[in-house]
Amino acid sequence: MEDVKKRKIEEASDNGEEISTYSEDHLRSLLDPLAKPQLVDLLAKLGSQYPSIAEEIKGVASADPVHRKLFVRGLAWNTSSDTLRAAFSEHGEIEEGAVIYDKASGKSRGYGFITYKYMESTQHALRAPSKLIDGRLAVCNLACEGLSGTSATLDLTQRKLYIGGLSPNVTSEMLLHFFGRHGDIEEGSVAYDKDTNESRGFGFVTYRTVEAAKKAIDDPQKTLGGRNIIVKLADSHKGRTVQAQLPPAMVPMALPLAAGYPQPGKAHAGATPVGYGYPQTVAAYPDSSYPSPSTAPYQAQSQIPYPYYIGKQ
Repeated sequence: MEDVKKRKIEEASDNGEEISTYSEDHLRSLLDPLAKPQLVDLLAKLGSQYPSIAEEIKGVASADPVHRKLFVRGLAWNTSSDTLRAAFSEHGEIEEGAVIYDKASGKSRGYGFITYKYMESTQHALRAPSKLIDGRLAVCNLACEGLSGTSATLDLTQRKLYIGGLSPNVTSEMLLHFFGRHGDIEEGSVAYDKDTNESRGFGFVTYRTVEAAKKAIDDPQKTLGGRNIIVKLADSHKGRTVQAQLPPAMVPMALPLAAGYPQPGKAHAGATPVGYGYPQTVAAYPDSSYPSPSTAPYQAQSQIPYPYYIGKQ
């Protein structure tokens, strides 16, 4: 073992490289107390100076597919897996990519996944998460984040707009171009029917900032495709729709119950409630306890006249 170390030291000295005299355990003891930002700075500095360390960092970072897999939502119903891969291939080599289809109907479910070969390609794609594919603005984020990635933030309700009254001729490109003057759009599209792929007369636009969404709502010019369109917060439109579907007669009300009966969801504190006896398990009665009724012929009894009274009100 000592001969191997000496040979490596001699080879490194011949190549002009310096060999560390610190053991791996010693270096670990030095690195262990350091915080994550300090370690990141240290590795970044070493990787920029030594290409071999940079390649090692790249290999370790790309080993786990969690850091390389993207979730892409907002896809058009006619977007294929080939189209999806072609749209994201500009960021780097793709290891796997596919649109998810419904098993029963065989139709697209409107989302898919892209897995890059290297983590740096994923990071490059996330710098511009919105991408226009087949006329719809799709959005990507890390698959491990699910829907809590790009747009699922606390102020989403103030950034997402409902656009109603659209003409059938208005496309997603026209919608994005019309509302793009107010600010950067994170996600937006006309809503299309899954079966016919025709416009349903409304759509959604999600801005990156709340200020841009307010500008779009306050803009007096709301004419697109020859029609006056409706622009409002998507959350308020959704709430009003749900409220209209619940008539007053169906609103749940708490009704008082009579004393002695248990309240719903609460255990009865007392013993047997007043006025009600719980059924008990009773043994079967023997047949001999009750004689059979008499089979004597029925005799009608004479009617007894009752005196007629007139009650006072």
